[in-house]
Amino acid sequence: MILAKFEQIKQYICQQVELGHLKEHDRVPSENALSEQFVCSRMTARRAITELCDTGLLVRSQGRGTFVATLKSQTSLMEIRNISDEIRERGHDYSVEVISLKDVKATQDVAITLDIEKDTSVFCSTLVHLEDKVPVQLEVRYVNPRLVPNYLSNDFTLHTPHEFLSMAAPLTEAEHIIEAIMPTSLTAKLLKLAQFEPCLQIKRRTFSSKGVVSFATLTHPSSRFRIGGRFSVNS
Repeated sequence: MILAKFEQIKQYICQQVELGHLKEHDRVPSENALSEQFVCSRMTARRAITELCDTGLLVRSQGRGTFVATLKSQTSLMEIRNISDEIRERGHDYSVEVISLKDVKATQDVAITLDIEKDTSVFCSTLVHLEDKVPVQLEVRYVNPRLVPNYLSNDFTLHTPHEFLSMAAPLTEAEHIIEAIMPTSLTAKLLKLAQFEPCLQIKRRTFSSKGVVSFATLTHPSSRFRIGGRFSVNS
């Protein structure tokens, strides 16, 4: 089946991002250049660019062109950032405790989330991220081995899951759910929580152009974490 020209352009740009040929904040080819490259109208190229802007992969800058966006969630309220960078930018020390790295069978919930069959082999990492040696996040992440076959071989003391996945399967989309929870006894132990301290939990799914890459549950002590954002409201 031959893809429509605007779909070919979208696929081409996504592949350029995934391969690292186009990085965050790089300018993408103009509508004129794309229309010449794919032998189509400028309107067709504009449709492709517009749809990629709508997904959050690209962003237009008036008078400057179109650029690869900083990856944001579908709600556009939270930037997907590397936790080690955030901590170091605050002038604090980052470290990590690797609790477990496993090859496991996907439960029904994990299978549905990763868009794979139940009992398919998946990678699971459990890490505790620390700021000045104090736990600030428990990360449990399931990764699709078909898309990132060498995930478990990563040295997580050198590269966080976010860093490694950004190199191995560059992200084009993400979605998340945020909720307040009471931690399990194991979670409380790993995060060194005070008795009955609630947590803020983010469940995040990340995608590349080839499909769902990972599903992560990120749990934070309420006393050590907050979410902020800034957005514009059209009048």
